[in-house]
Amino acid sequence: MNDRRLEDIIGQLLRAGVLLSAVTVLAGGILYLAGNHAAQVHDHVFAPGGPDTRTLAGIVRSAAHGESAGIIQLGLLLLVLTPVARVAVAIVGFLLERDRFYAMVSLIVLAILTFSLMHVT
Repeated sequence: MNDRRLEDIIGQLLRAGVLLSAVTVLAGGILYLAGNHAAQVHDHVFAPGGPDTRTLAGIVRSAAHGESAGIIQLGLLLLVLTPVARVAVAIVGFLLERDRFYAMVSLIVLAILTFSLMHVT
């Protein structure tokens, strides 16, 4: 694998991640509006769904049940995970190129991203 091929793969991954995220959020938004089109808007209070949607498993479970808030949150989660996947792909690419220095730097970046995402409150 050469640098150009790695850049192409990473570019395709980023485009696919953002597109998948946008489609997921849009589907959740349409589902939300279809089910709540007559509801009164309370824009002074942010209510991100039920208590089950505060964990990764809860978001996935909510989205799997077709709940609009869960689908929207899943789309946003996909958007956040897209750059993380980019770093993971870069590590594999650097290892295939036998570039240990950049693979190690990318591994450190992935560890920092993973740690920061796991400790969000």
